[in-house]
Amino acid sequence: MKSIHNGWYVLYVKCHHERKVFDMLGYLSIKAFLPTIQVQSTRTDRKKSIQKLLFPSYVFVKINSSLDFYKTLSVNGACMYIRFGMEYAKVSDEEMRKIELLLLNNDVTEVETHVEEFSVGDFKTISYGSLKGLECEVLNTNNTNKIVVRIDSLQKNITATIPSYYLQN
Repeated sequence: MKSIHNGWYVLYVKCHHERKVFDMLGYLSIKAFLPTIQVQSTRTDRKKSIQKLLFPSYVFVKINSSLDFYKTLSVNGACMYIRFGMEYAKVSDEEMRKIELLLLNNDVTEVETHVEEFSVGDFKTISYGSLKGLECEVLNTNNTNKIVVRIDSLQKNITATIPSYYLQN
């Protein structure tokens, strides 16, 4: 097993324990990130806006020492760190910034995550708004412009719909 280095790691937690683990990590003074998106939930009598987890059962944890790494595992609901082979899934600061930019932009809608699947499409750079400079793959489906932002360390993609004028020609 590889040694632990400072950075963002992905903690796998029990289903529906994400918020509890996130809160407890804050109580332990360990920086954590729980990406959520706002979605419309249709009820029988009304529509309701709710917060949905972008990565169910995942809590991103900023590790500064081996002690932090193991202390997080003692939190009720925490199961293990995500690994690919012998390597722990470590998310770069740049990838964390990409996730935060997507979640902070009000013009980005229909955000979803997918397991790493590469689709044929044009690669573009977003030229407008807070996502300016972000490189993405465009999927043209149902006359909308869907972008795919790859989070390589998680072997996942984030898909979102953005206005077409955001993309460079």
